[in-house]
Amino acid sequence: MIESARKPDWLRAKLPAGPEFLETKQNVDQHKLHTVCQSAQCPNMGECWSRRSATVMILGNICTRSCTFCAVQSGRPTELDLGEPARVAESIAQMKLRHVVITSVARDDLKDGGASVWAATVRATRHRNPETTIEVLPADFRGEQVHLDTLLDARPDILNHNLETVERLQRPVRKTARYDRSFWVLKHAKSRDFITKTGMMLGIGERKEEVAALLRDIAAADIDILTIGQYLSPSKEHAPIDRWVHPDEFAEWKAFALAAGVKHVESGPLVRSSYRADEQVVKFSLMERRQRPAR
Repeated sequence: MIESARKPDWLRAKLPAGPEFLETKQNVDQHKLHTVCQSAQCPNMGECWSRRSATVMILGNICTRSCTFCAVQSGRPTELDLGEPARVAESIAQMKLRHVVITSVARDDLKDGGASVWAATVRATRHRNPETTIEVLPADFRGEQVHLDTLLDARPDILNHNLETVERLQRPVRKTARYDRSFWVLKHAKSRDFITKTGMMLGIGERKEEVAALLRDIAAADIDILTIGQYLSPSKEHAPIDRWVHPDEFAEWKAFALAAGVKHVESGPLVRSSYRADEQVVKFSLMERRQRPAR
C-alpha cells in the first residue's frame, strides 16, 4: 500500500472551466440525467465536458452491487424511469455528439437486469441521432444470454464491458462479478460481430505476471479495444491504492498488449474506459460496419 495519499504530478487532471464545460453541465441537468463522470468521480470530467463529451449513466444512480473500487452509490434502487431513453436521445442531439458512451448501474433487482431500458435507449438514440455512433458499457446481466441479446439486438456500435482487474482480485474487488462471466459477455458480443472493448486498472494490488496473463486472455478473446488506467480509491471505505504506476509502465503494458494482438490500446494514468472514445470511431469504421447484416 502506498505510504502517502499525495498524487504524483502525472495524475494532475484538467480543472473544470470554460463555456463548453458549463454548456455540458446545463444539458445534463436540464434532461435530469446521471453521468458516470459525476457518480464515479472521474478525474477527466473537466477535460471531457470541455470537449462536450459525457458518459451517460442510465437506470438511476444507485447500483445493486458494491464493488470495492467504485464510487457509485450502492443500495436498493428506487426508480425505473421509462422516460429516460427519450431524454438521453435528446440530450445527445443537443450536445451534437459524433460518438456517445452509455453506461448504467447494475440492476440485479430487475428481472431482465434493465435490458429492456437499455434497448429502448439505444433505439431512441439511434432514431434521434442517426449519425452518432453508440458505445454501450453494461453490467453482465448475471450471465443471462437472453438479456444480453436484448441489448445487442438494438444494434449499438461497440460493446464495452470492463474486466477491471486480474483474475485473483475479482472476488475482493468485484464481489458479484466473475472473471469467466465477463469474458463470456465479450466473447458472445464478438460472436455476433460487434466491436468489443474492455478496461482494467493498475495499482490495486495486482502482480506483473497476473497483468501479463490478463492481457494474453484479452488478446485470445479477440477483444478489439483496451483501456488501462491508474486505480484511484474513492474513499477510505474503498479498496486502498497499492501503488502509483509510472507512465513508463503504462507504455510498457500498451506495447505488450499490442504485441499480443489487441488492435487498439489506450494506456496511461488518467485513462478511463470512455476516455477519448470518440477518437476510436474512425479507426474501426463504425458507420460502415452498420451496413453489415445483423447476427
